[in-house]
Amino acid sequence: MCPVSLRPAGRQQQEEGPSVSSQNRTGSRRIKITSITGLALAGALVLTGCSPEVEKGWLPTERGTTNHTDRIMDLWVNSWIAALAVGIITWGLLVWCIIAYRRRKGTTGFPKQLSYNLPLEVFYLTIPLFMVLVFFYFTDQDQRAIDDRSQPADVVVDVRGKQWAWDFNYKKGEVINEDLHEAGVQAHLTGNEVDKELLPTLYLPVGKSVDLELNSRDVIHSFWVPAFLQKRDMIPGKTNYIRFTPTKEGTFDGKCAELCGEYHSEMLFRVKVVSESEFQAHMDKLRQDGNTGLLGAEYDRNPNLNETK
Repeated sequence: MCPVSLRPAGRQQQEEGPSVSSQNRTGSRRIKITSITGLALAGALVLTGCSPEVEKGWLPTERGTTNHTDRIMDLWVNSWIAALAVGIITWGLLVWCIIAYRRRKGTTGFPKQLSYNLPLEVFYLTIPLFMVLVFFYFTDQDQRAIDDRSQPADVVVDVRGKQWAWDFNYKKGEVINEDLHEAGVQAHLTGNEVDKELLPTLYLPVGKSVDLELNSRDVIHSFWVPAFLQKRDMIPGKTNYIRFTPTKEGTFDGKCAELCGEYHSEMLFRVKVVSESEFQAHMDKLRQDGNTGLLGAEYDRNPNLNETK
């Protein structure tokens, strides 16, 4: 007689080793998940134009403030759109894997284990590398255009940061007839509204290219006008530059963006972009007040930079 085993079939299958009994994924499920992911991506992209704040990426300025603000704003917004698209695709794939490959009722054992998948590994390597190179290309392209100083500027201003105010030296050139300067004084925050008329004010003519030579008289500062979307550090003994063309008249707030001591929060200034006639009128006023010449490095506090051999 033949022996008969009384063990249940399921018990016998579990003892014999891992297996997958029901891992059938239908095409309709995949199409549904793909459609949901695509709709979510399309909806997110459409939302980018729902309001002016979203359109400009919540940046603290308006388009056309300088010749660079549109370029910087587009780079910022497009970078977030690309990051959002990557995030939606990544999370969509994760959710799809969780749903499609979940453990189903009646499943015993473990799924088939794979040690590697060469096509997927090549895909995971090349696609992120390609994306990084694309991001780098557009960033480098915009950075080169923003920092281009190949042509002489119409207006050159030597900006000197000091604890805790600003000096502005207007250098003789295409628009300015002689060297002029304006020494700023520190703001005093008392808990009340700051009298902005007393703040150091940098005057610039609209539509003229400007070269700001950024220098520090003592410690590291940082020149920042939020509306211009540009910021540059001011390092003792080193001159940094910002080149731009203001294209919209107005008054813009500026501040030091580098912690520089006890009264860092009081190191405020303003930028007034005015017509050329108003700019020349201000230069004439400086001349009449006797503010001729430049307040250069000889007034820097750093003793190592003022040593004479």
